[in-house]
Amino acid sequence: MSTDAPETARLQYFGPNWFASVMGTGIVATAAASLPVHLPGLRGFAEGVWVIATALLVLLIVAVSVQWVRHPTVARSQVRNPQMTHFYGAAPMALMTVGLGALLLGKDLVGTRLAVDLDWVLWTAGTIGGLFTAMTIPFLMFTQLEVGPDAAFGGWLMPVVPPMVSAASGALLLQQLPPGTARTTMFYGCFAMFGLSLIAALIIITMIWSRLAHYGTSGSARVPTLWIVLGPLGQGITAAGLLGSVAALAVKPEIASGMDVFAVLFGVPVWGFAVLWIALATALTVRTMRRGMPFALTWWSLTFPVGTYVTGTTQLAVHTDLPAFKVAAVIAYAGLLSTWLLVAVRTARGSLRGNLLQPPPSAGPVRAREVAKQELNQYNQEKIQQLSEAQLKVQTLLGERFLGLADQRVFRAALIDRHRQLRDSGGAEGLVCRHRAFIRLLNAALQGDGREQ
Repeated sequence: MSTDAPETARLQYFGPNWFASVMGTGIVATAAASLPVHLPGLRGFAEGVWVIATALLVLLIVAVSVQWVRHPTVARSQVRNPQMTHFYGAAPMALMTVGLGALLLGKDLVGTRLAVDLDWVLWTAGTIGGLFTAMTIPFLMFTQLEVGPDAAFGGWLMPVVPPMVSAASGALLLQQLPPGTARTTMFYGCFAMFGLSLIAALIIITMIWSRLAHYGTSGSARVPTLWIVLGPLGQGITAAGLLGSVAALAVKPEIASGMDVFAVLFGVPVWGFAVLWIALATALTVRTMRRGMPFALTWWSLTFPVGTYVTGTTQLAVHTDLPAFKVAAVIAYAGLLSTWLLVAVRTARGSLRGNLLQPPPSAGPVRAREVAKQELNQYNQEKIQQLSEAQLKVQTLLGERFLGLADQRVFRAALIDRHRQLRDSGGAEGLVCRHRAFIRLLNAALQGDGREQ
């Protein structure tokens, strides 16, 4: 019998996906700091949100440390969970998001020297961790995890996106290095990480598109992860823009000029595809919400990726000086802010109730078709239950109005037998439709009989 205190016992199933909350909170701050328009009170708000993200990061680091000390078996099992393991990429991105916030916003709160040093530490730790996840998680998928042909989902992007975050945030640290070999090396290193993440992300996005076309969405709780696709797109535009802006500090003028042009030639087409994906993801999310989409930590997928779209749009506004991009950045930030508030409140509520500290999904392979069938069967079973209740109502009315006691017993037995047949059918849609029509006809007959009387 476990002797853990209730507080530590609740951390038994703490997962790396919690770091997505730091990413989503931190991007609200950093996106506000880089918006192409300046609104009264926005910087003060951004500084406050950055403090919250920093405190949350410290809290989660303590929580994961407690988990590995008190529940090492559970913690190790998450590494080989085909859904949870991908979210180990969230921790490096959380570190770098808070570090970037220190550089952009922390100067006024903790001083320039401490803010820069903090960013260096967090960027270095995040970059090493991100390169590690970008290599080890795919290797684990290729060699040890059982992966079905319809298992691709947005979470697959989480291990390979951190190098893109390193490229974008590293560009802002270039000027902290002395001119010369170190600065040039870091510039090309960031550009290499840009390519590493971009190409891997394009491969995975193609697999996600194929999965959607052939198998559809894979369960309501995972639909929000479709928004993760925006992450490498928006962060890629951001990285290209920032590297183009600082290229003159590290490379030859002709190369720097080409990098500045590349920021636009690459950024605008990718931005166009990002708009298409926003439309598709919105439609699929609304469709799922109408069917009932339970709250889960996957909802944080609606924050950080949208934030990268904001920062990417901001970079296009800077490089093109086009008012349309400035307006788009502000509108996207408004959407990010409202979504962050919603998800943050729901997360706080779920954390207090303990609903979000549950065992991770099954360690078996994820198959979209099976999940979709389970979801459809559950939906049909709910409809059958509703129809059964209506059936009992009709039974009572018919018994009262038309049948004697003996006939009531016969009719009751017939309805019970029909209900058993419907239940044993596994909730087939055709039987549900016919049964619904049967109930409507009987109700109409009863109403007509009432009017005649």
